[in-house]
Amino acid sequence: MVTADDVRRIALSLPRAQEKLAWGMPTFRLEARGRIFASLDDEDRVLGVKCPKEDRAGLIAAEPAKFFLREGHDDHYAWLRVRLAALDDEAELRAVLEDSWRQAASARLRDAHPELGPRQGR
Repeated sequence: MVTADDVRRIALSLPRAQEKLAWGMPTFRLEARGRIFASLDDEDRVLGVKCPKEDRAGLIAAEPAKFFLREGHDDHYAWLRVRLAALDDEAELRAVLEDSWRQAASARLRDAHPELGPRQGR
């Protein structure tokens, strides 16, 4: 099972990532622009990540034990919640975090790190 420590280690290994406490929870941001690409909440059991609104319903329908939305709040944002306990392994966590990072990063930053590949669906 992946943990909040795994989230922190992987998120901070991504280019220009930094951690900042906001709303009483750890958030992971791109330092230059301060854009949040991930956050931990619910006592470090849930990961919030960027996700295009048009992709969310399909992900939730395919794996409802893994992906969900906080009704009322997430409706207004391109954000998706992930239950850490439902992730298969650290590789899946890395894929989720890298995809979220790509969505938050500028084209210039993504171009500077081709090893992370283009934005892709989960």
